[in-house]
Amino acid sequence: MQTDIDPRNLIGRRAFDRNGTKLGTIDEVYLDDATGVPEWAAIRTGLFSRDAFVPLAPSELVEGTLHVPFDRSLIKDAPDFGVGRHLSPEQELQLYHHYGLDISTPMPDRPFGKIAGTENTETRDTSADA
Repeated sequence: MQTDIDPRNLIGRRAFDRNGTKLGTIDEVYLDDATGVPEWAAIRTGLFSRDAFVPLAPSELVEGTLHVPFDRSLIKDAPDFGVGRHLSPEQELQLYHHYGLDISTPMPDRPFGKIAGTENTETRDTSADA
């Protein structure tokens, strides 16, 4: 994914699957605590639906919308960890496995933290939330 974009600017953008089907709207972006690189986005898949986590690395930002290279059904079946707190290393591994992504370097001591959400677009340190 484009790395020069401020992750807070992803909030509220529409997301689409590999076939161009609308998935929903990005609610939150999760950053790697060690590098600050955006790793995951939580996409609200409907008015009464839960958020689905999608990996940002293989996704593309095209004309202001996020295009995720996976089918809608796979995205909707992603593990549900809730939003608004850190993803543990174990949860992150579950997501990588769910999407069939290779992890070249295990990251057991690098939890991922929420940077922004629809309720608060300020960067916040969530290390005390874990």
